[in-house]
Amino acid sequence: MRFFITIFIGMLAIASASILIKVCPAPAMVIAVYRLGLASLLFIAASAVRKSSPLAKFHGKDFLFAISSGAFLSLHFATWITSLKYTSIANSTVLVATAPVFVGIGSALFLKERPSGLLILGILVTICGAVIISIQEFGSGESSLYGNMLALVGAIGVAGYLLIGRNLRSRITTLEYSTVIYSITALMLLFIVFLMDLKMSGYPKNTYLILFLIAFFPQVIGHTSFNWALKFVSATTVSIIALSEPIGATILAFFILGETITVIQFVGGILILVGVILTLKSEFSTQQPAVATG
Repeated sequence: MRFFITIFIGMLAIASASILIKVCPAPAMVIAVYRLGLASLLFIAASAVRKSSPLAKFHGKDFLFAISSGAFLSLHFATWITSLKYTSIANSTVLVATAPVFVGIGSALFLKERPSGLLILGILVTICGAVIISIQEFGSGESSLYGNMLALVGAIGVAGYLLIGRNLRSRITTLEYSTVIYSITALMLLFIVFLMDLKMSGYPKNTYLILFLIAFFPQVIGHTSFNWALKFVSATTVSIIALSEPIGATILAFFILGETITVIQFVGGILILVGVILTLKSEFSTQQPAVATG
């Protein structure tokens, strides 16, 4: 019972990310900095309580891998959070959930892992779903097409983060890895905000409350609960559970923000989820670690 309660809370926490981001008036990049920055501080505090250094197990090339992993995670949050300013929650969360497909492609291209027939089928089905979701935007002049493309780039960012982080996570604990990578990501995003000359302060009090909720619920509670679940079930199971984010986010968006979902979005979303599940069955047959994208 404890497992199901924890996972349910984690699902709600991750699904809330897109809703909170949608109602937050701060610029997308500022939201990204606060999300990763506040989460980093909480993880650093946790390390301090445990009286352990997050960097203790990082040696040599580990730092280069960590910086690269942080760069891809920065790409994910910068593009995905921005996508929510241009497209619907349903489109954004479903498209960013294609990350496992890009992991499979990256594994074949860079890790020389031979793709299985199931992986190829999953990729093709997912591509069909993505095309169906976005096809209504072509020629319409609407900004949602731009948001859809950003969400797909966000999925690529998660894939790069996973592929680079595989080696590190095999010997570094979740707390240590999360503390270091989230801190690096926060600093990279802060540098981008500085270049864009965006203000980090001067927002209404309720905006800071929303920023804290974005960092605490989706990042700290949501991601941590899914990582905790890996102690009890397979990575495949956790990854498929993570696919509940688009469904949960779409339902919340319907009731809270009044967003509707079209038949085209529904069909495309179903195809994407089916394709991702097929990809996961192939990708995680070797017991790869899972990641939550919200």
